[in-house]
Amino acid sequence: METALYLIPVLLGDTSVESVLPSYNKEVILGIHHFVVEDVRSARRFLKKVDQTIDIDSLTFYPLNKHTSPDDIAGYLNPLVHGESMGVISEAGCPAVADPGADVVAIAQKKGLRVVPLVGPSSIILSVMASGFNGQSFAFHGYLPIEAGERSKKLKMLETRIYNEHQTQLFIETPYRNGKIIDDILHNCRAQTKLCIAAGITCADEYIRTKTIKEWKGERIPDLSKTPCIFLLYK
Repeated sequence: METALYLIPVLLGDTSVESVLPSYNKEVILGIHHFVVEDVRSARRFLKKVDQTIDIDSLTFYPLNKHTSPDDIAGYLNPLVHGESMGVISEAGCPAVADPGADVVAIAQKKGLRVVPLVGPSSIILSVMASGFNGQSFAFHGYLPIEAGERSKKLKMLETRIYNEHQTQLFIETPYRNGKIIDDILHNCRAQTKLCIAAGITCADEYIRTKTIKEWKGERIPDLSKTPCIFLLYK
């Protein structure tokens, strides 16, 4: 295995490792002893799910989240500089995509260190694939504003981009507010605009549906208050 910073995708929910991750990922993980992680506890659980025999206590974890200082991040890659491979693990999905892992990857690139992205599930890509929307031009916006007026403005701005630029628009919300954002979308967007709700991707309760706003208004939408969702808009 080449010495590198390996970007290690994580399961999107309660699914088996074998169903979404290549066996090669396990080989790589077993060869790494230093991990930059978004959350230490979830990273430990993921590694144990990959292989129960992993000695978690022999591994070193470097937390990388909104509370991590730039000075700490700057020193995280010292093992890699000295010839030891490292891994980056997100909370879910692919690291460094809508994820703080991008900060340490940027440092590795600046230092000329090898970066290797591994294959795995990305809710952003999978939802675009399943939506039936434009997959050649799309934009992910993360979380929309919480304040009602600002969120309405943002939704209308995104809808304008759909019609003017023919670009698919994606965003997410905290699960317990999924119902509220669906209501906001139905209230603010045009009847003919299409909304795809992609929930629980790759999991047993996966729910991916595309309908016009008018059609959604007549639809019984399941309770998604505990399920990670991505919302996509297109014309």
